[in-house]
Amino acid sequence: MNKRFGRILCGAALLMGGILSAQAQQLKIGYVDTQKVINESVPGKAAQSRLQEEFSKRQKNLLDLEGALSAAAASLDKDAPQLSEVERARRGRELADQGRALDRAKREFQGDLEYRRSQEHDALKERVERAIKAVAQERKIDMVFVEHVAFARDSIDISSIVIEAVNAQR
Repeated sequence: MNKRFGRILCGAALLMGGILSAQAQQLKIGYVDTQKVINESVPGKAAQSRLQEEFSKRQKNLLDLEGALSAAAASLDKDAPQLSEVERARRGRELADQGRALDRAKREFQGDLEYRRSQEHDALKERVERAIKAVAQERKIDMVFVEHVAFARDSIDISSIVIEAVNAQR
């Protein structure tokens, strides 16, 4: 009786393994490179343009200040032999103060830029996720991987389709 039960159990296991294998073969998988979607979609390019427009003036101003500070430091180095000790120390303090102010302005700029970049990215991420879900449902894809995948065949990369879907969203 135990042998018969063992055979039945073994047969059932083989049958279940075959069923699971058949189901696994029917699983449809897709992969999306979200960074590519963000960089190449119309809304992604528009967000990048907005950031560029919003921050380019401040960035140029920082570069100008950096250039002026560098020129002032070079001027002090050149003039140092002719300057009195008091004047050299005064100009040195001024340069140090300007350097700290420039560093502070750079940190503020970076913080503001990162904050705005994050805002734009979050808004775009929602659109991309909606597009991924719509494409997956339309194409009857069971599972979609995003971001970090060690390897994905081109045949399962649906990034370009998602870009089109994001561009079509209103």
